[in-house]
Amino acid sequence: MARYTRLRQIQALDPERDYQDIYRISAEYEFPWDLQRSLELALFRTYAVPSIGELLDRTGEFARQGQKRYDDTVALLYEMTQDGGLDAERGRAALRRMNRIHGRYSISNDDFLYVLSTFVVIPVRWMAEYGWRPYSRHEVRATANTFRHIGRLMGLKEIPETYEEFSGFLDRYERKNYAYAEANHRVAEATIAIFEGWFPGFLRPLARRGVLAMTDAPLRQALGLPRAPRALEIAAGRALKLRALAVRLMPPRPSSRPKKPYTRSYPDGYALKDIGPAWVDDPGRRTA
Repeated sequence: MARYTRLRQIQALDPERDYQDIYRISAEYEFPWDLQRSLELALFRTYAVPSIGELLDRTGEFARQGQKRYDDTVALLYEMTQDGGLDAERGRAALRRMNRIHGRYSISNDDFLYVLSTFVVIPVRWMAEYGWRPYSRHEVRATANTFRHIGRLMGLKEIPETYEEFSGFLDRYERKNYAYAEANHRVAEATIAIFEGWFPGFLRPLARRGVLAMTDAPLRQALGLPRAPRALEIAAGRALKLRALAVRLMPPRPSSRPKKPYTRSYPDGYALKDIGPAWVDDPGRRTA
C-alpha cells in the first residue's frame, strides 16, 4: 500500500547511523499528530515527580505564560531533531540554548534521565495503542539513539543504551518517585488550562475531561486530579483508535508541507533568541 511507502524508506536506513533521519521522517510525515499528543502526555507525566513539579512551579513560567512555555518546548525539540538535527548548527544552537536555560537550576542527573526517558518511551507506547501502526523496530531504536545523543550533549551520565533500558528506568523511577505535592497539582492545572484555551468556551469542560481520560491512577494521585467518567475514558480510547483506522486508509502525508510546527506564541515564526524566559540573554538577571 502507498501508505507504507515511507516505512519502507525507514527500513532501508541504519538506526545506528541514520537515527536522526529516521526520527525526522517518522515525526514529520508518519506520526506528526500522534507524536505531538504523546509528547504532551510525556511532559505531563514529569510533573508527578515532586522535585520536577516543585521546580516548574517555583519558576512561575506555567502560571505566567504557560502557552509560551509549551511552545518553547515544542520549538526546541523541533530544532534539535529536524532539518539536520544535531548535526546542523541550528540544532546545536537550540541545544545550547536549552542547556543555558536548564543551567540556572539545580536538576539531578536522574531527573534529567527521567524526562529524557518519557520522550523515548511514551511515544512508543502511544503508537502501539493509538497510532495508525506501531513504531517499527527501526523507529524504536532510532528514537532511543536520538535521545541518547541529546542526553550526551546535555552532559548526562549513565544514559540507558536501549529502548528496553529506557522503559525499565522510567517505570522504576515512577514507582519510586511519584508522590503528591501541591506544586505538582498547580503545574498540572496550569497545563490543563493551556489545553482548554485551544477550544471555544463551551468545549473547555470536555477538553479538561479529555485530558483526565488519558491519565492512569498513579499519575492522577500524584497530581491531585480526579478521574474522568469511565464512559469518557472508554469513548476517548475508541475515538483515538477510530482515528488511527481512518489515517491508515489515507494516502501518505505530502512532502511539500511547511516544515516548522505552528505555535500559538509565534504565529509568524520564531528566532532562537525568542525561545525561553526573558533572563536567558541577561546573565545578570535573577531567576525565580
